[in-house]
Amino acid sequence: MCKWHEPQHHTADFELSRMESLLVKESPLLLPLNKEKTVYDGFITVQERDFRIRILLPPDHQLKLAKLHCCWQLKQLLCGYEHIVKQRLHHSPDLVSFVLELKTVLEVALKCRPECRSIPPPQYYSQLIIEMEDLGWDKLVSIDTEFRTLRLRAEDSSGRQHVVTVKLKPKHPVEAPWCSADLPVPLAMTWTPQSSLGHVHTQFLLLLESLAEFWAVLDEIDEKTWVLEPEKPSRADTMRRIAIANNVSIKVEVDTRHPKMLPECCLLGAEHVVTPLRNKLNANMHLWNPDCSILQNLRDVLEIEFPSPATHEKSSFSAECGICYAYRLESAIPDQVCNDPRCGQPFHQACLYEWLRGLPSSRQSFNIVFGECPYCSKPITVKMSTQKP
Repeated sequence: MCKWHEPQHHTADFELSRMESLLVKESPLLLPLNKEKTVYDGFITVQERDFRIRILLPPDHQLKLAKLHCCWQLKQLLCGYEHIVKQRLHHSPDLVSFVLELKTVLEVALKCRPECRSIPPPQYYSQLIIEMEDLGWDKLVSIDTEFRTLRLRAEDSSGRQHVVTVKLKPKHPVEAPWCSADLPVPLAMTWTPQSSLGHVHTQFLLLLESLAEFWAVLDEIDEKTWVLEPEKPSRADTMRRIAIANNVSIKVEVDTRHPKMLPECCLLGAEHVVTPLRNKLNANMHLWNPDCSILQNLRDVLEIEFPSPATHEKSSFSAECGICYAYRLESAIPDQVCNDPRCGQPFHQACLYEWLRGLPSSRQSFNIVFGECPYCSKPITVKMSTQKP
């Protein structure tokens, strides 16, 4: 009879060995304590945190009769999830599957309970206080309840106010913090284990000063012209769309490294209005003077005066789209204009594209759609919209 049962024992042993190897792969810190593989003790790791657990299996390895012994942190984390754990014990085919399911439950629990995240050692907080005292508490705009994310203020030589967000790592200052700010260039910080918040602030100030001329150029444009886009410019924006006349504007992209050099320009409006301006730009480009501001150069090269808040109301340049009857469509404003001088109706690119695409008479060549103006039926074209139809 032993010979009949021997293959079954071999099969069972093989299955246990297979499961053990899979378990070691998924949870290398959870190991069997006995030959029968009915007692497992160790740790399961979730989001870089280790939780102590002991799993007791019956002799037949039926999971539904298993018992779990957890550390107090794990018990606290699983509070309210007991029914799910019990359900997984009943339905999981083997221990490996159950451990994977348990990890999923713990990940959800950790996301729902941020207070369960690992707490830095006391040295972290004492180091943070020392660094803030050296920097000056007046530089602190805010700090979160976990003392991980700080917002520090800085003022450049022109009096502009800036804020840098610093997210500290649990092993601060050994680990470099994550820093971000409203800038048109990447915020790259040099960091060593001896660095501090003061080093971050100093490097931030140096970067601000390197961008001072760039911001001065844009500040003049924002102050002395009607900027159509962006609606509320941030310090990171390098583009300005400036009103020239009703349904006519110029889009300039300012170079952060050479802010007074000739920027990338794009004239927008009806062709009969834009073409003369484009010709002047091309003919007078040699007159560009890097010692003057971009705004003054644009006046000289285009031979125009820009409407300003002192001379015009912005509503004069806020014509609604002739299709959706709105000025702003999400962040876009009308930038397509009928070329017929008697019409000149503006449209959003997305609106005109959808309108022409729905006309049986329209045709498409590459990325250009040809059709008729919704108002005057004169020929009109539009590039394919970048928005999904």
